[in-house]
Amino acid sequence: MRFGFPPFTRAVKLLVYANIAVFLGFMLLGAVTPSFAKELEAWLALIPYAVVHGFPGIPIPAIWQIVTYSFIHAGILHILFNMLSLWMFGATLEQDWGKQRFLEFYFFCVVGAALTTIVMSFIGVLGMSPLVATVGASGGIYGLLVAFGILYAEQRVYIYGIFPIKAKYFAMIWVALALFGALREAGGVANVAHLGGAAFGFIYVRWLPKRGFRLAFSENYYGIRNRYHKWKRRQAAKKFQVYMREHDRSDYFDEHGNYRDPNTPKGNGQGDDPSKWVN
Repeated sequence: MRFGFPPFTRAVKLLVYANIAVFLGFMLLGAVTPSFAKELEAWLALIPYAVVHGFPGIPIPAIWQIVTYSFIHAGILHILFNMLSLWMFGATLEQDWGKQRFLEFYFFCVVGAALTTIVMSFIGVLGMSPLVATVGASGGIYGLLVAFGILYAEQRVYIYGIFPIKAKYFAMIWVALALFGALREAGGVANVAHLGGAAFGFIYVRWLPKRGFRLAFSENYYGIRNRYHKWKRRQAAKKFQVYMREHDRSDYFDEHGNYRDPNTPKGNGQGDDPSKWVN
C-alpha cells in the first residue's frame, strides 16, 4: 500500500514558515537576552487578565494576544506536532476551500480557542486562573481536525503510517482525549483551548456560511445596496410620473422603476413589456 503526503499549499506554507520563524527568533533571543525573550513572550502569549485589563502600569487591553499566542510554542516537539498536523489536515481543506477561506477558518478557530480560554479562566472552571499563559497553535489545529473529521468522515487516516482509522473516529478520539485531559488536569489551560478550537471548528462547518464570512458579507452588502438603489429608482420614477401627469404626458416607467419606451405599446399579452430598458 502506498502512502502519500498532501501538497504544501500556499496558506499552510505561510503559516508554517511564520510559526517556525517566530520559534527560531525566540530561541535566538533566549540565547542572547533571556530576560527580554521572557518579557516579549509575556506580551505575545495569551494571558486572559492582560487581554481584559492590560499590564501593570499599562491599562490597555492586550487584544492582539488572541491571535499572537498561536505563533508561540513551548518546545521543539510542541511546534513539530502542530506544524505536521497543520500540513496534514490543513492542506486538504485549503485545496477545497481556497486560501482566503482556509485562513479565515483557521484564525476563526484560533480566536475561538482564545475566547473560550479567557471566559473559562475568569469563571474559574477546573481551577483555571486568568494569570496563566497559553501558547501554541493547537486551538486552530483542533478546529482543522474537527473540520476534516466532518467533511472527510470516511477517509482513512493512518496512525504512524500503519494503523488505519476513519477520519471521523480519529477526530472523536482526539477531542475525547482533550476533554479527559481538561477534566483530569486541574488548573490546566491547554486542553480547554483545544476544546475551544474544536468547538468553533464544528460551529463554522455546521452552521456558518458555506462560502465563508468574506463572500457572505460582500453578497449581503451588495444585496442591500442593490435593493436601496432599486428603491431610490422607484421613488424617482414615481416623482417623474407625477410631474409628467401634471403636464398631460404618458407614463414612461413600469412598477419596478424601469424605463419603458413611449413609442412601444404597453404589454405583450403576458404581463410584461419586452422592450423595456432594464437597468
